[in-house]
Amino acid sequence: MPDTDPAIRVERLHRTFGGGRRRRETVALDHIDLTIPAGEVHGLLGPNGAGKTTLCKILSTVLLPTGGTATVDGHDVVRETAAVRRSVGIVFGGERGLYTRLTARANLEFWAALYGLRGRGLSQRVDALLERFGLTDRAHERVEGFSRGMKQRLHLARGLVGDPRVVLLDEPTTGMDPVAAHDFRDLVRELRAEGRTVLLTTHDMAEAEAVCDRVSLVDGGRILATERPATLGTWISRYASVEARDVPPSTVDELRALPGVRAVHHVPPDRIRVETGAEDAAPAVLRLLVDAGVGDVSTALPSLADVYLHVIGDRGMRVNK
Repeated sequence: MPDTDPAIRVERLHRTFGGGRRRRETVALDHIDLTIPAGEVHGLLGPNGAGKTTLCKILSTVLLPTGGTATVDGHDVVRETAAVRRSVGIVFGGERGLYTRLTARANLEFWAALYGLRGRGLSQRVDALLERFGLTDRAHERVEGFSRGMKQRLHLARGLVGDPRVVLLDEPTTGMDPVAAHDFRDLVRELRAEGRTVLLTTHDMAEAEAVCDRVSLVDGGRILATERPATLGTWISRYASVEARDVPPSTVDELRALPGVRAVHHVPPDRIRVETGAEDAAPAVLRLLVDAGVGDVSTALPSLADVYLHVIGDRGMRVNK
């Protein structure tokens, strides 16, 4: 029987830093609400400084909230910290949390022991994770000699060592090459298939669009929108683009003069792309092209990257294909 309670529930969650007579208070989270059902892969998409990591730290009990409430797997992050920690696995980007002078195996054995594993159960768990993340051949080497991508794979293994129901992945592909990043996407799908809930923070639109069931756009400590990636795109359908082949120069001039047309670009060798900025502009562009006898015409809805650009802006945006 599937879980009916959400895996993560956040209500009016607030977190500030600093303040006082000589320091200006910084708002990292501004009374946000967020509900993530069990088994969902949920993306937090936003520029650096948007509040994504602060939320992950509160959900993993690393930080206390200034106000509001948050529960993970039904447990309050303030009153039931021990239960939350048993339910959560967290992976921070970069090299934080690894003991570089220890081997990969020793790192995982240490964390497994903290989760209460002992003896044969501990060894089996560590062996399985080393194999899953392609680290078996390097298990007895010190982490200080690992590449950034290998360290990140060890991070992912560490995040799963306690067999968590909820996995928090904070910029998990930092330092990964394209092949490793592709393998990571497969891993996220596996985690979903295993019934785990995944909260993924990123500012990589392609990553979010590829693996997330829903995405929350975050900026300035606030959640601006939460929807499925495809649905977010339809919200700004007024920014649709129209491409056409063999358009007469006079028709191109007429297109540029249409209300709601933002730009007309030449696409070599013989196409044009019309960028619109009003809800009724794309139909008007199509009518004009058809009336001019242009037969090769196509339209495109905005991608998640377009949503990000128009709702948040280009601060910190990255698109990896």
